Amino acid sequence: MAVTIKDVAKLANVAPSTVSRVIANNPRISEKTKKKVKEAMRQLGYHPNFIARSLASQSTQAIGLVMPSSADIVFQNPFFSTVLRGLSEGAHVKHYALHMTTGKTDEEIFDGVMQMVQGGRVDGVILLYSKVEDKIQSYLRERNFPFVVIGKPFKNVEEITHVDNDNFRAAKDVTEYLIKLGHQQIAFVGGSLNMVVTVERLLGYEKAIREAGITLVNEYIVHEQFLREGGQEAIRGLLSLERPPTALVVSDDLMALGVLNTLNEIGLAVPEDMSIISFNNVIIAEMSRPPLTSVDINIFDLGFEASRSLIQLIENPKEPVKRIIIPHQIVERLTCAAPNLG
Repeated sequence: MAVTIKDVAKLANVAPSTVSRVIANNPRISEKTKKKVKEAMRQLGYHPNFIARSLASQSTQAIGLVMPSSADIVFQNPFFSTVLRGLSEGAHVKHYALHMTTGKTDEEIFDGVMQMVQGGRVDGVILLYSKVEDKIQSYLRERNFPFVVIGKPFKNVEEITHVDNDNFRAAKDVTEYLIKLGHQQIAFVGGSLNMVVTVERLLGYEKAIREAGITLVNEYIVHEQFLREGGQEAIRGLLSLERPPTALVVSDDLMALGVLNTLNEIGLAVPEDMSIISFNNVIIAEMSRPPLTSVDINIFDLGFEASRSLIQLIENPKEPVKRIIIPHQIVERLTCAAPNLG
């Protein structure tokens, strides 16, 4: 026979309504009472029926996650598994489930978001990217539906809660790091220019180059997908130049791994022949040979703060708009050195 709220209330010596409030994490219930009720639930093996609760409260207790349209990037790039861990932990604290959209094209993703929102499947949405042109953001704003962006919105930045790094500053920092080592021929390998993170990092790179009095070489700026193959394509193009760079700012560790693989095949040594600094500081940065100098953008924290901020917005629609900046730091390993001018 199924255990009920009344059974829990009897064992904990409280009213059934108190048990309901504990399940709903009502702040008016004391920690002592919460502990007593949770212990009774544990002893009896009671699990709240969230579906029944959601029908009664008109809440799904679910958050929709909107991924980029490229499945290759989502499933191959460790950034996404790490950010999902943060999102999951932030949601778990408040007993929210995660509902993920999938699709091969922007249109399929947009249809998936419409189904989630209009079908009442989720209470709010988190976008795991920020595009220069994104009709999903416009759609969610028009419907006044709670959403948070991981990344900096391209438009209406003051009106959208978002969690981001200071990508302009981070790219400027890493470019200056290479300049201080003595490099002047520094290339930038970024992702799609439709992604705001690419635009911000490119601007930071260009600012550092100009401030150092170095001539900006357009051929040193390359854009590829955030994949290993993207890095391979980028470095082949850069090495074919009449005057190849001596150092690279690469926007993603997985791309940087592609660069390392290609340089190794060609017989060029890192950092003796080419210095590399990349972004994200995922596990492959530590495990690559040589280990990558990379910018730790605290990916887990990006996810955790995004789900936390969205739940606050769901529970209090008057919650003020927030811009949460997650700090970054350069993790020095073995892929950067002074240029070989011999």
